Amino acid sequence: MRNWILPEYISDVLPMESRQLETLRRSLLDLYARYGYEQVEPPLVEYVESLFTQDDSALDLKTFKLVDELSGRQMGLRADITPQVARIDAHILNRKGVARLCYAGSVVTTRPDGLMSNRQPRQIGAEIYGCASIGADIEAIELMFASLALTGVTDFCLEIGHIGLFNAMADVAHWPNDARQAAFNALQQKDVPALEALTADLSPELRQGILALPLCYGGSDVLVRARQALPAIEAVTTALDALHELEAALLSRGMTVRFDLAESPGSYYHTGLVFNAYANGFASAVARGGRYDRVGEKFGRSRPATGFSLDLRALTSLPFPTHQAAILAPQSDDMALIAAIRALRNAGEIVIVDLGVDVTEVHINRSLQLIAGQWQVVPLQ
Repeated sequence: MRNWILPEYISDVLPMESRQLETLRRSLLDLYARYGYEQVEPPLVEYVESLFTQDDSALDLKTFKLVDELSGRQMGLRADITPQVARIDAHILNRKGVARLCYAGSVVTTRPDGLMSNRQPRQIGAEIYGCASIGADIEAIELMFASLALTGVTDFCLEIGHIGLFNAMADVAHWPNDARQAAFNALQQKDVPALEALTADLSPELRQGILALPLCYGGSDVLVRARQALPAIEAVTTALDALHELEAALLSRGMTVRFDLAESPGSYYHTGLVFNAYANGFASAVARGGRYDRVGEKFGRSRPATGFSLDLRALTSLPFPTHQAAILAPQSDDMALIAAIRALRNAGEIVIVDLGVDVTEVHINRSLQLIAGQWQVVPLQ
């Protein structure tokens, strides 16, 4: 029994799900190509230093580590592909202008993101490097909407936040790293009592601003309430202006917008706008994105960047078209039969040669039979 039991939150991908995954992957990459994105394929394993863009304890905790037998250095299985794409943009492509890059591949994490999650997600995403304007964020969100529509997710809600709001107030608070991390975690969990305790020694204006973040969620009025509740710090005003500009641009495109100013990413490389899509029937976000302007700094080239990603495995629970019915053909060296099989396959048909097929286990509704000297497709009796 031990020989076939898989680790917790690790599972096989069986034929139907595998077909759905591959169909979605191909369709999404074709979609990104139509927007001008070029596909890259980073390796599954790298030296661990290259897998983190900063001192990212959250990503570090999710990364499996091993020793490279050739060099003796520590390596890691990637838990996120964005840092790898940032390395490619900064160190290998080294383009002067805007770079649009996309990717699709497995990542492996030490722990699941939720009870219904898998520790080997199929991550796919698109990223824009070299553009600091709001136009890049708008394109990323538009493409995220198109991606979800293509996968069959139509009823979803877009929630937008800005990690710069918390960072600006945390900088003014001059918290030590452990206190800042504790406040960040409390904000993620909307744990107001913990935030009250952590902000007890701050100025009244700063304390009021931090405690207001978990309460700032909803429609357009959120930005009005935030301007009244948050302190008049330049970085806070800049972040609120960016949120207002993004809202106006998305509304003009017919997109529904909601805000959650306590919305925060799971990794530290995000620096500004963050946006998540939530859909009925899913316990967590079906797509995540945001801005990470200093993501390439560790690789020697800090460029503005924005993008999004989603887990294809989380979307395979959606309805999917029934597999195309196959044609059953006899096994033979008859050249006419071989030619008929090849012609049918070239025409897009699935032809299964009978090597002992059980028709109750395979979706077959026709057979290839020799009738009046000609191989013909007839309904399965």
